Amino acid sequence: MSDTIRMVLVGATGLIGRSVIERAVGQPGLELTAVARREMPLPPGARMQMLLSDTSHWDDAIAAGRPHVVVIALGTTIRTVGGDKAAFRAVDHDLVLQCARAAKAAGARQLIVVSSVGARMASKNFYLQVKGEVEDQLAKLRFDRLDILRPGLLRGRREGPVRWGERIGMVVSPLADLLMQGSLRPYRSVKAERLAEVILALAGARVKGRFVHQHDEFERLLRR
Repeated sequence: MSDTIRMVLVGATGLIGRSVIERAVGQPGLELTAVARREMPLPPGARMQMLLSDTSHWDDAIAAGRPHVVVIALGTTIRTVGGDKAAFRAVDHDLVLQCARAAKAAGARQLIVVSSVGARMASKNFYLQVKGEVEDQLAKLRFDRLDILRPGLLRGRREGPVRWGERIGMVVSPLADLLMQGSLRPYRSVKAERLAEVILALAGARVKGRFVHQHDEFERLLRR
């Protein structure tokens, strides 16, 4: 890999995607291309390429970035899609895997994907089951390096209608985090900008393999 890391970010307009773009400003040796369906305001000083297209053409957009690393920060919620499980699966399963396969075809060495704490194929929770299925399929694509991030509650300013449940959760989560010890530590909340810093810290890592990162590993990565 050259000294410059070419990164393609999919899901640029979401909470994590916007945070990655903000934190990437001024990062030396990083050439960022963002893929999205709509325009978004860029932070001051941002020097990057934004490719806008319908999801059916995202394969071409990913290839155009000639990526070393692809970051997939896509995701919706059951509530957002009105309880429609098929609509949820179309984004969090089908679109994620479409982008991952496009990344592989484009020659990306490393794939970084935002999943969820508790992701497991055998889970009785539909959301976590889908996340677990995706993780299993991603491993079969055999990237040189696959980094799966499993955050708990994501804290940050979201666009769109206020989700009061999430808003309340973000208020009480700092206190609740203190109570999450032992096996509950992975469920601690994380600020979107901190997760973005984790993503940027992982980009270009040379050690091969599949790595699953949860709360404590996020903190270790950021202390290095």
